[in-house]
Amino acid sequence: MEELGINAAGGSNVAGQGAPPPAACAPRSPSLRKQLSPLRDEGSSSPTIVLTPVVEAPFDEPIAPLPPLAPSLQPLPEDQPLTEDEEDEDIADVQEVETVASAFDRVPPRPSRESSSSRYSPLPWQGHFDEDKMVAIPDSDDIFHVYLAGTEGPVVFCLHGGGYTGLSFALIAGKMKEKVRVVAMDMRGHGQSKTSDDTDLSAETQCQDVLNVVSAMYGREPPAIILIGHSMGGAIAVRVAAKRALPTLAGLVVIDVVEGTAMASLVHMQRILANRQLHFPSVEKAIEWSVRGGGSLQNPESARISVPSTLKFDADRKCYVWLTALEESEAHWRGWYEGLSEVFLSCPVPKLLLLAGTDRLDRSLTIGQMQGKFQMIVVRHTGHAIQEDEPDEFAGVVLNFIARNRIGTYGIEIPGLRRPVSLRSSN
Repeated sequence: MEELGINAAGGSNVAGQGAPPPAACAPRSPSLRKQLSPLRDEGSSSPTIVLTPVVEAPFDEPIAPLPPLAPSLQPLPEDQPLTEDEEDEDIADVQEVETVASAFDRVPPRPSRESSSSRYSPLPWQGHFDEDKMVAIPDSDDIFHVYLAGTEGPVVFCLHGGGYTGLSFALIAGKMKEKVRVVAMDMRGHGQSKTSDDTDLSAETQCQDVLNVVSAMYGREPPAIILIGHSMGGAIAVRVAAKRALPTLAGLVVIDVVEGTAMASLVHMQRILANRQLHFPSVEKAIEWSVRGGGSLQNPESARISVPSTLKFDADRKCYVWLTALEESEAHWRGWYEGLSEVFLSCPVPKLLLLAGTDRLDRSLTIGQMQGKFQMIVVRHTGHAIQEDEPDEFAGVVLNFIARNRIGTYGIEIPGLRRPVSLRSSN
């Protein structure tokens, strides 16, 4: 019985209750003993057996002591309270542990949703154009507002379309001003220009406005000029070039205006103007409509620069309305575009026609393009305002046109000559 570690005086044999027989047990090490101390309950007549196991080490080697506590886990003496810095560190450690333990920490934060007003808030034109100024026309009450960029090279003189302003060319000015000078004027009745009759948008009056501004800015010896016109401005640029009144005119670029298409659309123009939104509670809403709600722009960045200049605040209605009432200029529409194709082909300077689709070509331009009388480029995936929707491609095309035709600061550059030949004599 001692081999089983049981000292049972008067007790029953517990080995018989499911325990293996003593012969099947391995012999115990002499150093391992279980001592049972019988304790008698004074209130009971029979002795009560209490098993008190005492376990000795199974080997002769002493039990290795437990490793000391890590320094960070050792308790501080009671007479050394935590300082504020140590309390902050402990709080930070707890927060860091809780943060790391959180399963949601692996989920990336949800991107902040930009409000509609911030996505379509106005942007400044500074940084694209370098400056703006008012050009007063001598012997008249007319003052034209112009934007300028660049200090060297030929002048790229830009004329915007009906309802636009000179800021329609802001993005391309910033991309071209390292190589050319860019000038964009607010046409009569548009932007900040003020004339004696802002409603007179006839082709003849606007052509004279362009000649007056060029003369007031550059005098009798202007630098080489490349005229660029969009839509209505394209029609005016063609007619200015056909007058041969600019002795240093070196090139003509027309943006998405063709006589046949323009004349065919005139019958629908009033309906188109009547269906556009006319009142806006804020400038941001006008920009958003121009990009998303039926306007002709596809580039939000350009719209945020150019659209605010096309609006004015109506104090009576407490809202923003369009600055230029295009529907009131219907009497001049036919004069802008009638006979435009033949006039374009007759211009005695290098010509470039930029279109948003080949379906805009009429018969005269198709024949002229096949005869090589002008260069034509179709810009895909854009709207009517190519210079605003695709400023990078537009700037590259115009700069290549200038380089291809060797247009320098004073005219056509001919290798071997100290000074480029002015087009004054060639015209």
